[in-house]
Amino acid sequence: MIIGLTGSIASGKSTVSKMLADLGYPIVDADLVARVVVEPGTETLKEIEAIFGNEVILPDGTLNRAKLGEVIFNDLASRQKLNNVIHPAIRKEMLRQRDAFLAQGHKTVILDIPLLFESKLLNFADKILVVSVTEENQLVRLMERNGLSEQEALARIGSQLPMAVKEAGADAVIFNNGTLKETKQQLLHILSAWELDKRKD
Repeated sequence: MIIGLTGSIASGKSTVSKMLADLGYPIVDADLVARVVVEPGTETLKEIEAIFGNEVILPDGTLNRAKLGEVIFNDLASRQKLNNVIHPAIRKEMLRQRDAFLAQGHKTVILDIPLLFESKLLNFADKILVVSVTEENQLVRLMERNGLSEQEALARIGSQLPMAVKEAGADAVIFNNGTLKETKQQLLHILSAWELDKRKD
């Protein structure tokens, strides 16, 4: 079974992902994959350099994220060009990692994709697990975690789909408003309901 794990910013998705990893489930992490596909020497990085020029490459050959960010921040066309290069590369690498885990004999693989709904990758997974949180808790956690003002935090939250939309599209929801123990109990209950072994599979 392929489980798509997602949530919204500061919902606690990474906490649940770690719990799943500790239980022995293999994790394909979209955020890590996004870094892997632009490492020095990759085709993706070469394409980015060809489009945006060598000023987006640092002297050590790595991607100058700050410079690239400046280029695409206020230019929708440039941002679209970047997405057209990066998104297919990320999807290809995620599927490669997923297939590698399956080939190793794992019966369950977790796809940790923060923007699962926004990126329309629902077809990548057999089941969708959403980590949710109240708007109040989300706002407080994000302000504390990232040192943001309320206005900045609300802007980031507003850039994603509402939690209610993700909850409606989920096969199961973990409400991460209480203790870590309560969150883990919910996770174990869902895994049991889906008849997944809680040990390494």
